[in-house]
Amino acid sequence: MRNLAVIPARGGSKRIPSKNIRHFLGKPVLAYSIEAAMESDLFDEVMVSTDDPEIAEIAVRYGAKVPFLRSPENSDDHATLADVLLEVIAEYSKAGKEFDTVCCLLPTSPLTRSGRIVEAYQKMVDGNFDSVCPVVAFSYPILRSLEITDEGKLKMMWPEHERTRSQDLKPAYHDAGSFVWVKTPAFLNETTLWCKNGGAIILPETEVQDIDTEEDWRLAEMKWKFLFKS
Repeated sequence: MRNLAVIPARGGSKRIPSKNIRHFLGKPVLAYSIEAAMESDLFDEVMVSTDDPEIAEIAVRYGAKVPFLRSPENSDDHATLADVLLEVIAEYSKAGKEFDTVCCLLPTSPLTRSGRIVEAYQKMVDGNFDSVCPVVAFSYPILRSLEITDEGKLKMMWPEHERTRSQDLKPAYHDAGSFVWVKTPAFLNETTLWCKNGGAIILPETEVQDIDTEEDWRLAEMKWKFLFKS
């Protein structure tokens, strides 16, 4: 199969300025996703979708391709990852390049190991899934979660589980926010990265860190040192 890696990295981050190219332990954080994709040895092409010439220059320096800049309509806060991938696939199709699968790797996921990319790909192929996404378990049973009402009162969101032992509840998971594989025909048909016939691989919390704040950034650096320097 022909596989395409797409790393969506637009400019203009608000919460952490220049987040996609900010240095993470010595090099632009974007470089980690590029290197993980290339080290997996699965892709016919690794490309970065960006509207920012500086990001494009850094992406090319670390081995990715930037065959075109992202359109303005897919560079604002309202554009989804699906919108970006649809544009990428369409632009490659115009150039006569077709791919059987697409792997969307987020640019701020330096904890992603190339081996996990391979593991998810094999899960998709061997399990005959249309998409595979890494997930991580909630650290505490979500069915025993609490809410604070408008009156300031504390109450259970699912009171029927007030006396249920945590070990008797089904585990719940959330998207790891690092990458996702999808077969191109299924994606074009459903226009979602989580297809109806989708599977998952489970990651430990040490390999997952959403980066939206300075504290998140420091936690990610600590986890990286734990994973790769221990």
